[in-house]
Amino acid sequence: MKTVFLIIVFLHGLLHLLGFVKAFGFREVRELTLHISKPVGFVWLIASLLFLMYGILYGLNFKYAWMSGLIAVILSQILVIMFWQDAKFGTLPNLLILLVAMASFGHYNFQKRIQQETKKLLSQAVSKENKIIRESDLRELPASVQNWLRQSGAVGKPLTSLAKVTQKAEMKMQPDQNQWRHAEAIQYTTIYNPAFIWSVDVKMNSLLHFRGRDKFTNGKGEMLIKINSLVSVVDEQGEKLDEGSLQRYLGEMVWFPSLALSPYITWEAINESAAKATMTYKGTSGSGTFFFNEDAEVTEFSAWRYKGNEVEAKRHKWVMKVLDYETFEGLKVPSKMTSTWKLDQGDWTWLKLEVTDIKYNEKAVSGHLFP
Repeated sequence: MKTVFLIIVFLHGLLHLLGFVKAFGFREVRELTLHISKPVGFVWLIASLLFLMYGILYGLNFKYAWMSGLIAVILSQILVIMFWQDAKFGTLPNLLILLVAMASFGHYNFQKRIQQETKKLLSQAVSKENKIIRESDLRELPASVQNWLRQSGAVGKPLTSLAKVTQKAEMKMQPDQNQWRHAEAIQYTTIYNPAFIWSVDVKMNSLLHFRGRDKFTNGKGEMLIKINSLVSVVDEQGEKLDEGSLQRYLGEMVWFPSLALSPYITWEAINESAAKATMTYKGTSGSGTFFFNEDAEVTEFSAWRYKGNEVEAKRHKWVMKVLDYETFEGLKVPSKMTSTWKLDQGDWTWLKLEVTDIKYNEKAVSGHLFP
């Protein structure tokens, strides 16, 4: 689809040269019956060059390509209106290019917003990288949690202060949806000031994308989803979302084992293979239960979590199930997981997640925030 679009852009740009050619009398252009002065002929040339430049920059995924596209469309449409009798059909490619350029503009603005929010989150991160986890640090934890921290490789390593988690996923946006949608995501998480920001791009088809951002800071949750980064379809805040975001943060402890030692979390042993964690932070509280196998690996996390942020939203059982493990920077953590809502009408497994990389502490912020 991108190739077809580029062909349209380049052809549309080249056709604008006809106005330049006619104005300067280089050859006869029968398709253009109206007189074109030389100054206006230069305008046709400029529009042509802008479209060609836009095509090249768009093909190279240059983040500012939309600028030349928008200027080219505006200039071109003025010419179309001036020479409507001959050029009216140029409105159709102009409309197509305008829509694509606006989507690129939306992506640029959305990404810029996320980067600003991420920089703010990371600037508030507290670092205790010289603090090494010792056996003595584990003694207040349930035995199952102690064993998990040992087998994960956390004991003897520095406490995690922040992390960057790179993910790819398959998603179902509705319980009755049959087709899985491919998604890619990046998440930054801070430990001592509990927070995360998660940015996801869900590909619906070659033209339609959903861009989403979930955030948990200062004990408050936020959810934002936009179609092609332009039209907001979800923009939520509220107490139910606060609690649900905190429970998500709690469950993602499986990637950051030293979070188990957080002063904001209390533990309750349920049996030899399960322990309940309760977190309270800045007025928001939430709980969830971790389940472990004979090898002291986390196999599942479940919580009674609000599904939605509406007044009538109710708690349902929410389950993260671990399918596979991988070692990142010496820590053995879940790399493949599913997320399922246990609804009255049946189970809805809406997410199949794969962690492709995790960077801990100072490595998490090296280089660019986003690729």
